[in-house]
Amino acid sequence: MSRLNSLPQIESIVWGELERASAQPNHPWRTPVLATVTRDGTGADARTVVIREVDAHQRQFLIYSDERAGKVSQLLHHPHATLVMWSQTLSWQLRCPVRLTLESSGLAASSRWARVKLSPAAQDYLSPLPPGTPVAEPHPARDKAVERQYFCVVCADVLSIDWLELHPDGHRRARLQGPDSTWLVP
Repeated sequence: MSRLNSLPQIESIVWGELERASAQPNHPWRTPVLATVTRDGTGADARTVVIREVDAHQRQFLIYSDERAGKVSQLLHHPHATLVMWSQTLSWQLRCPVRLTLESSGLAASSRWARVKLSPAAQDYLSPLPPGTPVAEPHPARDKAVERQYFCVVCADVLSIDWLELHPDGHRRARLQGPDSTWLVP
């Protein structure tokens, strides 16, 4: 791909790649790092998550979680976080400040659980123990009778995208925010 010079074009390509990432398991942006604020507000906590769905028009990512996970407790106390992703192919880094909300009941969660429960990924939400609980064995028992008890959807509303291109002819950076997009010093 030749170098792009139009911010609207760059933003369009970024959102197109993000939509592909949610559908392609090997896309480098499918598994970004999500950094949240610790529950007591004294630091940051980061982990890799999987982007399950992207809605470019709503500027939103959807992530699935066990509602007992630390990130859920953190987002309930501090709903702002950052998603960071890197594509070696494009030499592009994205930093996306987001506002997180939780959907643990209703159609948003139940319709997605209806698909997930038919896949091997359902096992991630069926443990009788919360994520991070110490156990004696690496694979604790799962409760297959549980119906979506711990499955939830984390909605990440993208506030802006900090786009960084690393390039031999010079690095470039921009804040992508629709009509308010602007070039930044790398």
